[in-house]
Amino acid sequence: MNERIGELLVRENLLTTDQLDKARKESEDGGGRLGAQISKLGFLQEQELTEFVAGQYGVPSIDLDDFDIDPEVIELVPEEVALKHRMIPVNRAGSTLILATADPSNIFAIDDIKFLTGYNVEVVVASEEAISRACERCYQKEDELDIDDVMQGFEDDDYEVVDGEDEFDASQLGKEAEDAPVVKLVNLILTDAIKKEASDIHVEPYEHSFRVRYRIDGVLYEVMKPPMKLRNALTSRIKIMANLDIAERRLPQDGRIKLKMGRRKEMDYRVSVCPTLFGEKTVLRLLDKSNLQLDMTKLGFEQSQIDVFQHNIHKPFGMCLVTGPTGSGKTTTLYSALAELNQTTENIATAEDPVEFNLGGINQVQMKDDIGLNFAAALRSFLRQDPDIIMVGEIRDFETAEIAVKAALTGHMVLSTLHTNDAPSTVNRLLNMGIEPFLVSSAVNCIVAQRLARRICGNCTEPDPETTAEMLVEAGWDAESAAAMKPVKGAGCGTCSETGFKGRVALYEVMGLTEEIKEFILNGASSAELKREAIRGGMKTLRQAALTKLGEGVTTLPEVFRVSMADEK
Repeated sequence: MNERIGELLVRENLLTTDQLDKARKESEDGGGRLGAQISKLGFLQEQELTEFVAGQYGVPSIDLDDFDIDPEVIELVPEEVALKHRMIPVNRAGSTLILATADPSNIFAIDDIKFLTGYNVEVVVASEEAISRACERCYQKEDELDIDDVMQGFEDDDYEVVDGEDEFDASQLGKEAEDAPVVKLVNLILTDAIKKEASDIHVEPYEHSFRVRYRIDGVLYEVMKPPMKLRNALTSRIKIMANLDIAERRLPQDGRIKLKMGRRKEMDYRVSVCPTLFGEKTVLRLLDKSNLQLDMTKLGFEQSQIDVFQHNIHKPFGMCLVTGPTGSGKTTTLYSALAELNQTTENIATAEDPVEFNLGGINQVQMKDDIGLNFAAALRSFLRQDPDIIMVGEIRDFETAEIAVKAALTGHMVLSTLHTNDAPSTVNRLLNMGIEPFLVSSAVNCIVAQRLARRICGNCTEPDPETTAEMLVEAGWDAESAAAMKPVKGAGCGTCSETGFKGRVALYEVMGLTEEIKEFILNGASSAELKREAIRGGMKTLRQAALTKLGEGVTTLPEVFRVSMADEK
């Protein structure tokens, strides 16, 4: 999109000058186009921007996500040309080629394609993101195979299952792992997980079976069952890619795989290998920096919650804790807080295990327990480095908790995570670690508990007759609101792989430590008493946050029950 459209958007009051300037800056820093940044920052929806551009130039718009392009038409424009100009051919009528573009004013690009193809060119408007998705979908790589193609490369007698700890040859295992079919299968698993927008890959050996599962939107789905004979070779291939020791099969190992995805995009996989009864289970966590959401206002906080959280992280000292189980989005919330606090005037240091994403302007330290670099050691070092803000990946023990609390009491802002069920029980967790109640009440500013609930797919939303008013009342709604509510669900479509869900939304429980709550802590109150006092002070619980998303048509009642516990009456 060119600068003229940006100015027109401001003139039509669809953008503010500040928003346009911010999008320009992001575009210059990240190398992306202006239009893509405007929609990525959430200033305008893709569809709104596309329709505006189409209206300005008097050409039709097209929704590429719902448009099947003939492979013969795709072949008319080489992939590198389509990517270079951010244009894609969508149809052909006689001697005319219909071309989708985000910028109909780019005459040079249109003339280039006209000269290259020999066709007359007519343009339709689509968003840059939709064009990128269509290019990724339509330009098939030569080495891209489906599961059946890869599986044809295996013969039953090619590989031999090795049982017992000592009965294997490491060099032979290494050779097997480098065999073309095994390499193709692992590459397929890694790339297919990206296409399906999985957050984790589980490769699991059992006594009589071997399976691969993806975690998509928080739920595990089985995607394939490779032959049993492949289990050692496949695991070894992943270990080789992650620079792990293939000869060590008795101890857990952790590593990392970096995969280049086309131009200027990389995907990181955090690899964990754990020995089980029938072989090594491998779990890979996908870390996609391009999808990292650092804008706190888009995470799922309600306005009253974000006000409390921002007020507390902007205090000159103290501790803010984010709690929840593994995979509940704690790291994203902490990174969004760091992004907001990241100013040239602040010295920010983080101790992480592992460092999931690189953040510019922040000093990030990777923990290495085998050489004694743990959270406590890193924290001690930070305090000699003149820090303003410290982020500790996780408070796991008394030593780390004690140093973090002391840092919070001596003029530093400390951000960290804990594994607890809700915000009030975090106080008891710190007390159980050995931290004195007066230190907890003095140091902690705010506690945030969070969960991730699946979003209803926007393409196949329909009324949900199975969710009755009685069920809503049982979940926590009052009878009047329950009777008036019209719940929805996803019917299942190609976009959401027939699941009815696409993406996730965070649910938050934000407990600021008011003077009243601090008094309760000093008096040895239980988690239930702290929760009642926090609710009395205006805190919204995880269940209430989930019910709000249900009322907004964002999620379903079964999801509410899956991710939140009922509040005590």
